[in-house]
Amino acid sequence: MTVIGWFQIILYCAIVVALTKPLGWYMTRVFNGERTFLSPVLRPIEAGIYWISGVDEKREQHWLTYTVAMLLFHVGGFLIIYGLMRLQAVLPFNPAGQSAVAEDLSFNTAISFITNTNWQNYGGESTLSYLTQMVGLTHQNFLSAATGIVLAVALIRGFARASMRTVGNFWVDVTRCTLYILLPICVVFTLFLVWQGIPQTLGDYVEATTLEGARQTIAVGPVASQVAIKMLGTNGGGFFNANAAHPFENPTALSNFVQMLSIFVLGAALTNVFGRMVGNQRQGWAILAVMGVLFVAGVAVCYWAEASGTSTLHALGLTGGNMEGKEVRFGIVASSLFAVITTAASCGAVNAMHDSFTALGGMIPLINMQLGEIIVGGVGAGLYGMLLFVVLSIFVAGLMVGRTPEYVGKKIEAREVKMAMLAILVLPLMYLGWTAVGVVYPAAVASMANAGPHGFTEVLYAFTSATGNNGSAFAGLTGNTFFYNLTLASAMFVGRFFMIVPAMAIAGALAAKKSIPPSAGTFPTTGGLFVGLVVGVILIIGGLTFFPALALGPIVEHLAMNAGQVF
Repeated sequence: MTVIGWFQIILYCAIVVALTKPLGWYMTRVFNGERTFLSPVLRPIEAGIYWISGVDEKREQHWLTYTVAMLLFHVGGFLIIYGLMRLQAVLPFNPAGQSAVAEDLSFNTAISFITNTNWQNYGGESTLSYLTQMVGLTHQNFLSAATGIVLAVALIRGFARASMRTVGNFWVDVTRCTLYILLPICVVFTLFLVWQGIPQTLGDYVEATTLEGARQTIAVGPVASQVAIKMLGTNGGGFFNANAAHPFENPTALSNFVQMLSIFVLGAALTNVFGRMVGNQRQGWAILAVMGVLFVAGVAVCYWAEASGTSTLHALGLTGGNMEGKEVRFGIVASSLFAVITTAASCGAVNAMHDSFTALGGMIPLINMQLGEIIVGGVGAGLYGMLLFVVLSIFVAGLMVGRTPEYVGKKIEAREVKMAMLAILVLPLMYLGWTAVGVVYPAAVASMANAGPHGFTEVLYAFTSATGNNGSAFAGLTGNTFFYNLTLASAMFVGRFFMIVPAMAIAGALAAKKSIPPSAGTFPTTGGLFVGLVVGVILIIGGLTFFPALALGPIVEHLAMNAGQVF
């Protein structure tokens, strides 16, 4: 660990915090339907979309109608991706002549991208055509990210409104989010990435001759436009198999730093949107503080573990930390920071191989995902996941003082607590249950490249990543099998939608309630006591439901590695 390393971490955090308020202000205006500096250009396009699709932008929806519209929207996305992958051999923009993708892999990938997971059981440059990458994956990267954001906004409206039966209009929210937020930022971001050296072309793969005289095929394509939304929308699906470790996806230290910023900015800004919509920005800053405490703690442990290395590495004369699986152009600090960011934010992009991290360094990404990726989290998903924990924290506080819990002027009653617990507990049910099957079922065990604790952790990481809609992997597991394509798809589906529906039920219940003014007995939710309570509740729930299984692999492996054994 070095001063320069910590300076990079502090600089990153400072820029994210600095961008939170102005971006939150802009996003609030967008979702309130107010005029922005882009309105003269984009408003006619927005109105044209409503006219073509027959949407009345002034007509809002009940939470159930909003949720059904969202689900039907995803059915359409699934069919588009699945169809493109199965038919890509006869479709245009396929310079490498990629064949049709197998049924089970197409099914897995379609579920993966509509759930914002972007788990990839394939190598993009060797499996998919340009058309599939653009119309299927990049297109869905925008829409799945927009869906996460608007669902968070719908839940915020539940807290902000009083005696109302509606939480907004799904079609209007998705249109505004895509037009006014995601597309403008991605246009600028794509141009920056092209400047940094990322390809953006529809030309053929490039043939080159190496210094030894051998012929080499260099894959290119419309990469920059996909990388921009994969990062900004916390999608994570790479154009290339090596993802953000590939020099054509992440060529420089500057591109790496800006990509890390893009992963967090929208999720952090949504906390400010929450504060503005409920009429007290300090509420948003308190939630961001909870995220910040957990994030900094994770970065410190991961950075320390990777910078310290292991006794086995030291015995081999490899001092200076663990550089296995890391790009030299990024080093230990940027690799560790990226790993914590991408798993805290439900992004799944990687600039280093998590499978090569030390046992404790690799444990932090697992913790981030098993907590539900609420530390900033996926765009929108992180905030509504965090608000579920806030509901439980307020309930606990109410029990301790013997009065009905309240939060931002709304009473938190049995319905909200039950829905919050349902959404949170369904996650460990999926990844612990499927991990138990995966380590005993013969066809699944055959996919494990490693035995012992590390092999167990690879399986646990895969199902945790899928259930948490993250998409990163330990990569020592062969995932492109019939068993893993189907089971990981089921984990992704449940992890996304079985959390969304209870959250939307909470939004509807809260919007219908009357707003009550604070009293002398109201628990303050903008100070350090509240931040500490929420952090404590998150860690306690994690300790009871997640950490026992989590520790079995990484901690045993850590002890073994420092005893001179390698798994």
